[in-house]
This record gives sequence, structure tokens and C-alpha cells, in this order.
Amino acid sequence: MATSPTSANGAADTGRKPAFTPLVCVVDFHHARGPEVEKWFGVPEGSDPAAEYDWALLPFMALSDGAHASTEDFSYFTLLRPALPDAPATSLFGISCTRQMDASQLLVRPADVTRSTVQKAVVVIADSPQYFGILRESLSVVTKAWFAQREFGDTEILRRFQESLAEERERGSLNRDEEDRDQYLGMSLRELVHEFRWQTLVLLKCCLLQPKMLFFGSRCERLCMIQFSLISLIPGLLRNLQDSAGPELNNYEKKLSRPTSLRTSDRNSLLAYMGLPLQIFGKGSLFGPYTPLQQLDVLADFGTKSYIVGSTNSLLLQQKDRYSDILINLDDNTINITSPSLRQALQLSVADRRWIDFITQEVNNTWDEANPGRPKTMGYGGSEEFIRLQFEEYLLSLISSVKYHNYLLKHGNNPKMVLPHIDGDPSAEFGPEWVEAWSRTENYRIWDSVTEPNLFDIVEPRHPCAGGLTLDDVQRRFAQQVQDLHLDERFAQGKEVLGRNLAAGREKASTIFNKLYADMEALREAQRRRAEEAKQLHGSASSGMGEKNGGNGGAGFPGGVDLTKAQQTMHSVSVKAGAYMNSWAAWAGEKRKAAGWGRTHSGASSTGSGNGNGGTSRGGGWGSGWVKSSRSRNSEASGSDAGTERELPMTPVASQASGPRFSSSSANADGGGSHRPLTQDSFGESLLDDAGSDGSPASSPRKVRPMSGESYTAADQLLTRDRTEAEREREVARIGEPSKENVPPTPEPGRDTDASDEGLKHGL
Repeated sequence: MATSPTSANGAADTGRKPAFTPLVCVVDFHHARGPEVEKWFGVPEGSDPAAEYDWALLPFMALSDGAHASTEDFSYFTLLRPALPDAPATSLFGISCTRQMDASQLLVRPADVTRSTVQKAVVVIADSPQYFGILRESLSVVTKAWFAQREFGDTEILRRFQESLAEERERGSLNRDEEDRDQYLGMSLRELVHEFRWQTLVLLKCCLLQPKMLFFGSRCERLCMIQFSLISLIPGLLRNLQDSAGPELNNYEKKLSRPTSLRTSDRNSLLAYMGLPLQIFGKGSLFGPYTPLQQLDVLADFGTKSYIVGSTNSLLLQQKDRYSDILINLDDNTINITSPSLRQALQLSVADRRWIDFITQEVNNTWDEANPGRPKTMGYGGSEEFIRLQFEEYLLSLISSVKYHNYLLKHGNNPKMVLPHIDGDPSAEFGPEWVEAWSRTENYRIWDSVTEPNLFDIVEPRHPCAGGLTLDDVQRRFAQQVQDLHLDERFAQGKEVLGRNLAAGREKASTIFNKLYADMEALREAQRRRAEEAKQLHGSASSGMGEKNGGNGGAGFPGGVDLTKAQQTMHSVSVKAGAYMNSWAAWAGEKRKAAGWGRTHSGASSTGSGNGNGGTSRGGGWGSGWVKSSRSRNSEASGSDAGTERELPMTPVASQASGPRFSSSSANADGGGSHRPLTQDSFGESLLDDAGSDGSPASSPRKVRPMSGESYTAADQLLTRDRTEAEREREVARIGEPSKENVPPTPEPGRDTDASDEGLKHGL
């Protein structure tokens, strides 16, 4: 029985490996020499492992680029320990805690401290990263306590810290072979899935293809933890990273043999029999969670075929095509695949996408911002163990399906050799392009050489989410894309911006209206003041003129008449007279329309062709209220009765023979039989029309022009021309206090007023 990869003689590989005592050192940043190792703990006095093992890049790995930007930062890296007389070459792992403080706070300031800040890192070097999660917390506390002393010459706390690590190693607390140490690494698989979602599976399948993967991020600790979390998804890999520090190491494959027994109730036995872990770090591969720029020559070396490295220096972004096949930018969570063949192989199948979407949904449904590493339901779904077991099941199904795929290639022509309960080739659910690319990698070659060809008899060769595209897949994919677009956040932002704009617009509009109202009030107040000033000015002038006129015996204005009041009174009288005439004219028009008032009484109307306006014989349109003329006219030969009586309008002052006689034209200009409503202008025209202008033989054939405003004014002057000078003087004398005799009565609307000659004369 084998519970782990064994050597050729059947002994466990890890059992024969001598234990490595953890080391502690201090790395200081010198202003002139740069980072350098200052002191070692856990080694003989005067010994320097950095010089013995050729760790020239250790100070640069411990003090990462950009560490000065934060109070505390952590760096994870790998170191190659060369072969010793009693041990082969292997990989060691380092973790450093970097802190800085103000140089003025030091109790004793050395002479070589010339900068304002002091930056140092405490480094722990161990042979496995499994217990880095626990080690990180202890290292942080010790480093903080050492800086709190404000005296870096006192290193007693660091010496005791190294001794405690050595004691724990001897007791087995830091045993690298403990199977449950994976979950205590300090990484959060929930954060990995939450941030990268379906791309988490893309990254895992990319690792198995062994390309050149470059991670970039500003925070060194997050950069390193993402890489450790990713490789921890391959079961057992964290316990077998002895060949990850250099491309020349290949001890894992040399000591690996095919398992000869299986105990299905033992998880480790099952994983070993299935060929896990898939060793992605071997000959020609490199793993460097934090890789400084000084190590770029190793990446560009011809012997380095693949690697997974991380950097905090943005200079590598400018040369991503040279140093990477795939670039993962952790600052914006983007993945840039520069290799076309790799991009094609990493296309997820429908089953792959359905599977990873299920895990992502479980993590998002139980996400807790206060504690991202633990589900808010405190249940199994979405937990760290849940994610690990799901990926473990996926890899076991993948391995079994690929073995069955190879079996079909060999025995596909024989129907008896095909499994009856398996339909077709199950490896197609994982992506045919990816399976083809994986079959050309080094880890596939190692895995295929140490595993049985009939592994599909142990684990069913079927994708965990096998099946075609369904409606649920479409809905889930659509919901995920909507979530990726952050539409809710954008709508909320747009709503907030719209609300701010509406509030600003409402405030601006209110300000404008308030200013407009204030301006109107100011203008109204100014007009009122000007009116009062003008009234006072006119009153003063009028009173002065009255006193002057009274002193001169009146000068034609008895008693000192106020001219301003006289003008206002005259204006009021003229307005009332005009209103009276308009109301009377409207009343007369209504009478004419309703009862044919003012038309001929013969009732005979003929339509002869002799009338120049169309041959229609028409009577007066509005003159029934006037005194009828005794004259009668003969109608034209076109058919009018010879005895038709004709009504002629009178002059407003009928008793005065000197005034001109006016007649109204009762026909329209176009000769139609309709009558237009009587207005002030038409009333003036009717007064000035000749009595015989309607086409009768007795009238003179002269044309009558429509009366304009000026003509109406001239007519008004003609009507008042015969007033004597004495009457005008008396009227002006009375106009200061107008009596009821001077103001013509205004007829009430709708009242049937008797428009007699005397009433009209009284009104005029």
C-alpha cells in the first residue's frame, strides 16, 4: 500500500529527508549599499548562509519593490539550497515581514542612519510553505515588538523567536507531511473565487499546461497569496514543491514510482494511486511568488521552459510579451493571454462553465464582507473545504476521462471494449483543445508514466456537470454577465448624478424666479414713485397756475380751473361717449340681424342683371332707428318695384341745415346680400355714405371710399363745427365737475333700448 509517492525501493520519500531547522535573519536597507543581510539567527557564530548557499538575491526578495509605501508588508519567495554531502539540492521557502519607522524616534541613532526613516525586514526560512499561515501571525507580532523597542541593537526577541521555531519543528508541530496543513496556509480560496469567478478555472487549467505565467500587483502579500492559493487547488502539491526553486531540479520524478496498492477508504492512498499531485514544477520549471528584477536573467534563460512568478515592478508590464504567455494583473483583475494557441486551449466548455458558475454562486451567496474567509451562514456550502473538495473531484474526473480517452483511441474499434454506461468520449466535456495541449506537457508525461491505464475503473470518467447547453445555463450566464457589467452600480450612480443635477437645476430656477420677481417689484415700486412725483409736480404746477389765473380775474377760466383735472375729465367723457356709441352700434346690428330691421317693407326683391354689384336690390342695413325720408326712388330696370320705399339715414343733428347730409351704404363691397357687423369704423362709413350710392337712378354715380380713422375724425370735427364760441366756453367752465347731462347714458347689455331720434341726439 502506498499513501504517497514512493521511491524505487518502496520507502517513503519524505521519511528519508533530513529535517531542516528554520532560520531567522534581519535584512536592512542601507542608504548607500541598498538592501543587505544584517544578522543571522540559528546558525553557528560567524556563519553566513547567504554566502555559503549563494543567496545573493535574498535581500532583494525580502525587501520588495514598493514596500516603503505601507507600514507593514509581507513577501514570499523561494531559495535554492545546493546539494550537501548528506542531502541533495532542494528548495527552501522564505517569508519576510517588512516595517519602517521614523528615524527621530530611535533611542540610539547609528551614524549610518542618514535618512528620515528606517526600514528593516525580519525573515524566516523554512523547507515548506504549508505552515506559513500560522508563521505569518507570529512573525508579525515579533517584528512589531522589535520595532517598538526603538533600539535595533537589542535582538534578544529575535533570537528567542528562532529558538521557538526550532523547538516546534522538533516536536512535529511544523511537520511538512501533515495532510491537513493545506487549509492553514493563510490563503483564502473564497477570495480567489470571488474575485476571478469563472476565470479561476481558466487559471487552474493554465497551470496544468505549464506556460510562462506572470502575476503583477502593487501589494506584495496579496500577489504571493494568490499564487499559493492557485497551486493549492491541486491536491498534495504544496507538500511536494522541492523542485520549484530552480529549473535544474528534478528530484521528485527521480524518486517517483507507480503505486502497487490502493485503499479506497484512505483519501491520501486514493490520490496517490490516481497520480496526484500533478507535478507542474520539475525539470525546466520555476516557482517564484515574489521575483525581483535581479532574477530576470533566470526567467530569460533557455533552460527555463515554464514558470509561475510574481512581480510588483511595473517595468515588467512593458515587456510582457517577452516574459509571459499569460499576464494576470491583480490591480484590475484582468487576464491577458498573449499566446494564440494558449488562448484557444483555455476556452471553457459548456460543462466547465456550468461547474465553475455553480461554485461561484455558492461563494457569492455566502459572501461576508466582514470576514471574507468564512461563509456568513457558517455552513459547509461555499466554505474553503467545500471549494477544495469540488476542485479535487473535478481533477479526478478529468484524469479518469483522459485515461478513458486514451483507452478509446486504442480499443475504439472493438464495441465489446467500450463501457456500456459511458456515452461517447467524456474528455470532450473538458475541451478537446485543452486535452490535446495537456498531453504535450511534462506533468502529463510524468503522471501518465506512474499511473495505471484503467484508472476509469476507480473513478467514473464523467464530467461533474456533464450535459449540453440548457436554459438554466443561459440564464446563469446572462445573470453573471449582468453582474460583471455592474449595471446596478452604474444605474445607482446615474440616479445619484441625475438627482444632483435636478436639485441644482431646481435651485438655479428658483434663484432666477426670485430675482425676476424682485426685479419686477423694484420696477413696479420705481414706477409708483415716478407716478407720485409726477402727480405732485403736476399738482404744484396746477395750483400755481390757478392762483395766477385767479389773480388775473380768471383770464377766461372763472375761479382758476385745474387744467390737469380738466384734461382727465375730458378723457373720461370721451371714453364714456365712445363706449356708448359702440354699445348702441352693437345693439343696432343685433336688431338688424334678428328681425331684418331697417330693410324695405315692400317685400319684393328682385335679382336683375342691371345692378352693378350683382343685381341685388337692398335696403338700408341699419337705419330703421333714424327718421325715414319721404323721398322714394325708383329701382333699376332689372326687376325692382318702382314704388319701393327707400329709407334714408338722417344726419346726427337734423335741425341744422348747414351740416352735410350723410347716407349709409347697406350693401357689401362685393355686392352680396349679407351684412357685416356694425363697428365704429363701419358706423363712420355709414354716416358719410351718399344716400344714392346703392345704385338707384336718383343717386349720382360717385364712388364712396371706406372711411379711415382720419376721415372719421374729420367728420367728428364737422359735426361739432357749428358750435358757437359761447357754448364751448360754457362747456369748458362746467367740465371741472361734469354733471349727468354731459355724460351719455350707457345702455345695459341685452336691454331693448328704444333707439329713437331724440335718444340718439341726446347720446351724441
